[in-house]
Amino acid sequence: MRALILATALFSTAAVAGPQCTTTDKSQWLDQAKFQEDLKAKGYEIKVFKVTDGNCYEIYGWNKEKQKVEIYFDPVTGKSVKEEIQD
Repeated sequence: MRALILATALFSTAAVAGPQCTTTDKSQWLDQAKFQEDLKAKGYEIKVFKVTDGNCYEIYGWNKEKQKVEIYFDPVTGKSVKEEIQD
């Protein structure tokens, strides 16, 4: 029974883990404040901004089309790595 609980817990954690965006030193990352300002200038609304364990910039908010989203960005290039549109 313990093995089943442990396996379920490990699978659940892996299922919600975000992507790994970079291993580049943080000194090479885009400035967080400037990056957020650039996104806002492109029409994004940011409710939450954070740095993930996978070294991504992650936002919760709305995209240019006003869809509720969760987006992971590579903090070195600024490119979207993963985007999920929320219902």
